Amino acid sequence: MGTLEELLNDRLTAAFAAVVDGGADPVLRRSQHADFQADGVLAAARRAKRHPRELAALVVEAARLDDLCATVEISGPGFINLTVSADALGRLLGEMAGHDRLGVDAAAVRETVVVDYSAPNVAKEMHVGHLRSTVIGDAAVRTLEWQGHHVIKANHLGDWGTPFGMLIEHLLDIGEANAAEELSVGDLNGFYRTARAKFDADDEFKERSRQRVVALQGGNPQTLRLWRMLVDESERYFLAVYDRLGVRLTDKDFCGESFYNDMLHPVVASLDELGLLKTSDGARVVFPDGFVNRDGEPLPIIVQKRDGGFGYGTTDLAAIRYRTQELKADRIAYVVGLPQKQHFEMIFSAARAAGWLTPATRADHVAFGSVLGTDGKILRSRAGDTIKLADLVDEAIARAAAAVAEKNPALSEAERDEVARLVGIGAIKLADLSNDRVKDYVFDWQRMLSFDGNTAPYLQYAHARIRSIFRRGEVSPPAGLESIAVPEAAERALALELLAFAGTVSVVAETLEFHRLAHYLFGLASAFTTFYEQCPVLRSEGEVRENRLALCDLTARVLHQGLDLLGITAPAQM
Repeated sequence: MGTLEELLNDRLTAAFAAVVDGGADPVLRRSQHADFQADGVLAAARRAKRHPRELAALVVEAARLDDLCATVEISGPGFINLTVSADALGRLLGEMAGHDRLGVDAAAVRETVVVDYSAPNVAKEMHVGHLRSTVIGDAAVRTLEWQGHHVIKANHLGDWGTPFGMLIEHLLDIGEANAAEELSVGDLNGFYRTARAKFDADDEFKERSRQRVVALQGGNPQTLRLWRMLVDESERYFLAVYDRLGVRLTDKDFCGESFYNDMLHPVVASLDELGLLKTSDGARVVFPDGFVNRDGEPLPIIVQKRDGGFGYGTTDLAAIRYRTQELKADRIAYVVGLPQKQHFEMIFSAARAAGWLTPATRADHVAFGSVLGTDGKILRSRAGDTIKLADLVDEAIARAAAAVAEKNPALSEAERDEVARLVGIGAIKLADLSNDRVKDYVFDWQRMLSFDGNTAPYLQYAHARIRSIFRRGEVSPPAGLESIAVPEAAERALALELLAFAGTVSVVAETLEFHRLAHYLFGLASAFTTFYEQCPVLRSEGEVRENRLALCDLTARVLHQGLDLLGITAPAQM
């Protein structure tokens, strides 16, 4: 079903086409002066050398808006203000309530989308720096899957490279059984730090480590078996964190750097054959067009080092080649921090030059900023260490438990524990997703766990409060209403918010800017609060009661679905 904004935009677009050569964009938006305002007349009038108000009058006359608008007025220099009729609002709400996807149609064209996200390093614990990629990536997967796309989750593990020489040698020094026990309890950082300290202090260990790297890269069976052990134990730990955080990554989604090893030589050969490979300081490189350093010299992607090894850019080129040529991806989203912006621009440029990334495939760097402490610096523990992601989740749940107990002491211990888990994890996620992802944000426990403002607890509580209306009234949501009447101002404001859901989801799926959805849900919950305060529900009677119960149910459904797209569960009671 078309959204209200789409219906209005389509009618106005047809009207512009009828009165302006070449037509014009209506530039429709929500307005404080009416329900919607079309600003496109001004630009169209300049182009056509006509008076804006006269042109606006012609557009209004040509537009077929009687079934949608109660009033259509021209204001100022030529703005068109539109107030939607109560009948149209009621009809569209009825259609939305009867639609199992709340008015959000599945994508007209089903695409294959690769989402590259999370990407922790083997033998290192996940820390707060992995939070944003994991949470944003999970929201992207959920939103695109709900749109009906075929989504391939790619967890690009750091599971290859020179550090594995020292890690395998340390594993052999302490014994496989001891190493497995140490890694299985999640002390990956301790294992890594010990190996690193030995590497830095012991020349004999350092030499053994270097030889072990050669053996690993040469495919030595015993070395590969030990490497696989490190990877398997790390993956078990990562999966436990994902399960705790409530994200959709599984063991089938691990696709680390090692996956592309056999593709690296063919990538080099292909780049050479295409004439893109150059030699610089003994290394083989690609110079993407338009990238220079501070001295104006071309910036290279190091494809093969002078010692024959490969740069991580080579792996990224192999990955984009595989994803476009083998997976037939229509879209690739790399959920990676903002500091990698230039790197991905260079990779995309080189892939286009090689013919691997064509206009048929869209590649996006879904960039994000850093998580800061209240001191404005990168978030760390009191001791100055990087905060483990698992510890962050545990603390969120513990803090949420205290807040939930204070909010509703009547909950049983089991209910409180479950609600605390959902609220704590939701608080972490919404604190991240409610901010423009390219900006840094401050991690503030007090703010994110508040039951006021644009927070997960506020939105979750709004949903639970609506569901409690039906429990207290011992009634079920009305079904089969063709129209939901909204005669009161607060009902009307809530209706307009509800009808904006489909358009919001469409924009978010396109931009992967999840703060837009978070802000929409906050606006919806706020509109419901005003409605609930001004329009009695259970104390009303007859059709008024039915219509208001229908508004309550539709709001709860939208909050539930919208939060689910963000990876947040909305409890039925809190």
